[in-house]
Amino acid sequence: MSDITSHLKRFRSTSPLSFRLLAWILVFSSALTLIASGIQIYSDYKKDLHDIEQRMSVIESGYASSLARSLWALDQKLLQTQMEGILSLPDISHLRLRIEPDSELVMGEVPRNSPTLSHSFALQYEEGELFNLGRLTITANLDRIYSDLRTKIGVTLATQFLTIFVIAILVLSIFRHLVTRHLAAMAQYARDLSLENLSQPLLLDRHTPPGHQRDELGMVTDAINQMRERLNEDVDRREHDAAEILKFSKAIDQSPSSVLICDKFWHIEYANKKFVQLTGHIPDDIKGKHPSSLIIQSMDRKEAQKLWQSIRLQVQRVGVWQGEVNSARYNGERYWEQLVITPIKDNNGETTGYLILGEDISIRKRYEQQLLRQANYDILTGLPNRMLALDRLKLALAQARRDNAQVGVMFLDLDNFKHINDTLGHDAGDTLLIEAARRISSCLRGTSTVARLGGDEFLVILPGLTHPEDACQVAERVLLTFSAPFTLNTQEVFVTTSIGIATFPDDADNSGTLLQHADAAMYEAKHKGKSSYARFTPEMTEVSHERLHMESHMRKALDLKEFQLVFQPIVDTKNGKLMAAEALLRWNNPALGLVMPDRFIPLAEETGMIIPIGEWVIQEACKAACCWQALAGYDIGIAVNVSPRQFRDPGFTAAVMQALNDSNLKPELLELEITERLILDNTIETADILKQLDQAGIRLSVDDFGTGYSALSYLKSYPFDTLKIDKSFIQDVVNETDDASLVRAIINMAHSLGLRVIAEGVEEEAQCHFLTAENCDFSQGYFYSRPLPEQDFIHWLETDDRANG
Repeated sequence: MSDITSHLKRFRSTSPLSFRLLAWILVFSSALTLIASGIQIYSDYKKDLHDIEQRMSVIESGYASSLARSLWALDQKLLQTQMEGILSLPDISHLRLRIEPDSELVMGEVPRNSPTLSHSFALQYEEGELFNLGRLTITANLDRIYSDLRTKIGVTLATQFLTIFVIAILVLSIFRHLVTRHLAAMAQYARDLSLENLSQPLLLDRHTPPGHQRDELGMVTDAINQMRERLNEDVDRREHDAAEILKFSKAIDQSPSSVLICDKFWHIEYANKKFVQLTGHIPDDIKGKHPSSLIIQSMDRKEAQKLWQSIRLQVQRVGVWQGEVNSARYNGERYWEQLVITPIKDNNGETTGYLILGEDISIRKRYEQQLLRQANYDILTGLPNRMLALDRLKLALAQARRDNAQVGVMFLDLDNFKHINDTLGHDAGDTLLIEAARRISSCLRGTSTVARLGGDEFLVILPGLTHPEDACQVAERVLLTFSAPFTLNTQEVFVTTSIGIATFPDDADNSGTLLQHADAAMYEAKHKGKSSYARFTPEMTEVSHERLHMESHMRKALDLKEFQLVFQPIVDTKNGKLMAAEALLRWNNPALGLVMPDRFIPLAEETGMIIPIGEWVIQEACKAACCWQALAGYDIGIAVNVSPRQFRDPGFTAAVMQALNDSNLKPELLELEITERLILDNTIETADILKQLDQAGIRLSVDDFGTGYSALSYLKSYPFDTLKIDKSFIQDVVNETDDASLVRAIINMAHSLGLRVIAEGVEEEAQCHFLTAENCDFSQGYFYSRPLPEQDFIHWLETDDRANG
């Protein structure tokens, strides 16, 4: 036995696979044998029990009637003989006969500590009626059956185990000879395999019949040899890949963008040189840290953690995060950074890390902030512009409604400003406006707002008033400050102002009406002799005699054909080819002379005459564009200015479509120029009308962009196609770097939003070259042509070489 044990131990150490195979054969074979033998033995056991039960059933059927007759006859001897016959049967060890009513006859003994099986049946006799005489209980001894069972189990287990063991040893020997010794040779070959001996193939010491060359061992041998050949080929490829990896590593390290690589837990593993240059952080100091720790200096810790939590969620859902972050350098200096964060995934699509690309956009942000300020503040005075003033007025009125307070609105207009501007020059006029803004601001408390509406008009908002007279006191202080002379070009000039006052809620309950009433009061103050103020009264809604006179003539102007259109070319900046023209309205009245639009358009809007005038302009402009198309042989667009009052008319869209149908002009050749006042009217109706026009194919343009009134956010909200840069920026674009940078930023911003750009007021060739270099799409100005009547425009179209590119 000890020899067998030592042999098994040695066998287990030299061939563990074979040993495990032997163990599994023994385990599974034994289990199967036990199950099969157990089933067979149990079947035999149940058969023996069935035989005994069958024997008892035979006793019942054979002896029940005879025993009943013996009891009925009270033949005790015969009864005893019959019971002895039953007791002599195999395995029957005890009989108990219970005789009615209370007698009992017992024969044999009940085995103690032995299993038994009992069977009972009634003894009945029929003599006219059925008599119940007693009950016989038969008890069988199962010792013989259990003894046979134990013998079978022992013999079966011994024979089966011996058979299984012999078969297992035989199978194991065959398996070891055919398989495991070759597996051991393969393992040794694999251990010895290296890049130095890839030329030596794997050869097994085995005789393989011709029909068995492709068995599993043969396939594994071939696979190992093929792997050896691939390894040989991979050496060169790995050297090439290593060179490529080195190249990519250098590219990342020398990238113009900062690069951070994090593991899948957002711990920094790598930072390139640009990141070090940009932030001043040392790579070894930030390795293992979370990226959010680098921006904690520039924002609250909770805000930084919240930001990175949102970044992680978006990267997981979308696969990329892009955004702007106000980061901080190592020295604490703050800067704006454009970040792009993407996951790094393996071949199975599992995220193994994250790539963070950063770019310093501080300069761009400064330009954007400058544009944003110009969209809300007057460039010259630094005061809020019309858009911001209207927003603050609406907020002040809302607060006044909640607090049951009053709000005062003051319209200020500098007296004789145009005369000063014309005599002393524009620089003097600018200086006057700046000083006037300062003096007005000095008269106000902190919650008040002073804004420049344009030209020499200012608006003052006085929230939280308790009495209407409070606004009058402010007006008196303003007039007092204007009593001192202004120094313009070393010359003292006395300039006064006229002030109109309207109060919420006494004079109006909404911002629009309140502004109109303050404007009417301001005109009344001028009529009083200037350098004065006037509070609104209902009588002031009556227009002045001059305005009535102009209105009377204007109402007849359309019927008398006093209006005419002039056209100014809009050309391709690169080649000067005519692409479109802007239709400009002129009014030539015999009594008033040539009236410019800035005089009669406001009155036309106020009286509603702008609606029929605007419809006439669009109709005539569309007809003219169709005429040019026939002359030039190609499509020429037409641009038409649209006033806010005209735009809000319910029939405006239908009028535009009717003009297109009547003229057969393609919708895409008509461009409607929208003023900043209309953009500020951020209502659902405005958005719906712009959407209808856009769906019809009509192009939409933002006019005079950059004057401080247009809101940048509306460029994305509304379906505009074109952005027109105001001429005030173009005139100094060659000499002023700030204007050049601003125009460049506007062009880039517009192109990024998918908008075309038109530069207005191009008067010099140098300006044209600058716009060409900056990829400005179109240009318009005196450099190409002044606004021309239709016949002169047609003549220019036929004769000017630049019109045809």
